[in-house]
Amino acid sequence: MPKGPKGEKRPADVIGNAIKIARIATGEETDDKDEALSSAAAEMGRKGGKARAKKLTPEQRAEIAKKAAEKRWNKQREE
Repeated sequence: MPKGPKGEKRPADVIGNAIKIARIATGEETDDKDEALSSAAAEMGRKGGKARAKKLTPEQRAEIAKKAAEKRWNKQREE
């Protein structure tokens, strides 16, 4: 199966993608998602987050947390 521009193996057209997902759901095919790559990226993200948290002062962390909470609350009000 040809790969997409980002290396994805699922078809770009809607019908082909629906058929692929149905086959995965029924067990006819296996999902070719590479778990090792995604877990490695997640691990690197955690390391970066810890390094950033060490670098910030408690006041800066509190300000970032307040902004994030405000965005979450505003998003919930919109829905």
